Amino acid sequence: MGSFSVSEVIEQAVQTERLGYEFYNQMAGRFEKHEELRKLFETLAIKELHHEKFFAGLREKAGTGGAEDWEEVSHYLRAIVESEFFLGKNKSLPALEHIKTPDEAVKFALVFEKETLLYFYSMREMIQDKELIDKIIIEEKSHVVWLNRLKKSM
Repeated sequence: MGSFSVSEVIEQAVQTERLGYEFYNQMAGRFEKHEELRKLFETLAIKELHHEKFFAGLREKAGTGGAEDWEEVSHYLRAIVESEFFLGKNKSLPALEHIKTPDEAVKFALVFEKETLLYFYSMREMIQDKELIDKIIIEEKSHVVWLNRLKKSM
């Protein structure tokens, strides 16, 4: 298992946001009759598109260096993105056929957002301008809060 370059880490972040958009878009369609859930998933899908653009623009700002303990950070990031849950066996969104109810959709979304947060916190260690990634982390945390509120209200 090799280490990621900074460019690869950022590309994984871009891909993660694309997967998030795909997931939320699918869930909004699947639960279109559940208005509150549909609206939340549509909002989250839009946010994922904004994040994807952010990370695409971050490539130029990140440089080519890494953290002092780059090797360790890189291996940790690889473990996250290669996990079965996060990206699935073929590096695409895991099969979603098992999600049949609004409750299952929200639970899956919560775990996805938490996995994404782990990735971004780790990514933060190697980005020089921490304020940039902090903005995304704050927004991702808000996604967890929204989903958790919805879960409690169901």
